[in-house]
Amino acid sequence: MAREASLALSRVFGISSLSPALQTTADLGDIASGSLSLAASALRSGNSFAVRCRRTGSHPYTSLDVCREVGRRVLAGFPGLGLRVDLEGPDVELGVEVRGDHAFVYTATVEGAGGLPLGTQPKVVGLLSGGMDSPVACWLVMKRGCPVVPVYFDNTPFTDEATTDRVVRVAEALFEWAVGLPRRLHVVPHGPSLAEIREKCPERLTCLLCKRMMYRVAERIADAEGADGIVTGEALGEQASQTLRNLRVLTAAAGRYPIHRPLLGFDKAETERLARKIGTYEPSTRRAGACTAVPRRPATSADPEKVAEAERALDIEGMVETALGGLRTVDF
Repeated sequence: MAREASLALSRVFGISSLSPALQTTADLGDIASGSLSLAASALRSGNSFAVRCRRTGSHPYTSLDVCREVGRRVLAGFPGLGLRVDLEGPDVELGVEVRGDHAFVYTATVEGAGGLPLGTQPKVVGLLSGGMDSPVACWLVMKRGCPVVPVYFDNTPFTDEATTDRVVRVAEALFEWAVGLPRRLHVVPHGPSLAEIREKCPERLTCLLCKRMMYRVAERIADAEGADGIVTGEALGEQASQTLRNLRVLTAAAGRYPIHRPLLGFDKAETERLARKIGTYEPSTRRAGACTAVPRRPATSADPEKVAEAERALDIEGMVETALGGLRTVDF
């Protein structure tokens, strides 16, 4: 039970570390007895150990007194184990925290997520593609206190059902870090917009125009959700559309909300390590069909004027309204 609670709490942003502990009074004898009880389950034959103590408040003993007394009791209590004290690299650490009239003894420390509690910063809309980058980007802003409203742009018929299923699994993994907050994914039918772009615009600009349309829809969702920004998994130079020039062209489509790119300076290996740590790696690497609308030779340094000219062939406002009209929400 304590292990399950510790794992759950380790996913709460704002907690840097935690230790399942046995509570006693601040009496030195009680502290030593509690420590002896924990030591019985933690120590094995031939182990080395150390006692660490921190105190807050006024007590008739020092932290060093606590360490000496607990160490003495442990050595005396298990004479047959051949235990030894090692303050540099012990096999087991017995921790003691004395706070006023109470004390807490423990043998394990679980690393927490750190950061800021979710909700201490405003909401953001997160563009969740189902790949490796976007969930990591969302997690990073969640760690800084921003609840994320994930939005998936479904490019059917240019992608398959496996792609949508992968996004749902990724969202589930991401929601494990959003305890107590709404667990829902907005799915926007983006295939019709992409088809119109392919029909009316230069092929080389397809990916840029597709993403610019996503930003415009995301802004409207941000309006409805009361969000203060848009988060994407774009990393500099990771794809043809993510060169510095192209990112500038993309950003220009979002006139009312900032575009946040937490992974801008990450390389793929750094993103993968973080994805493995937070649990999104496995679902994001599930087999799924690649988008078949990607051009053979995408523009890597698009001219803003040519992009604007290409978009004159599109009924942008009508496309945004159509996409929003087909939006559906998946609740978890």
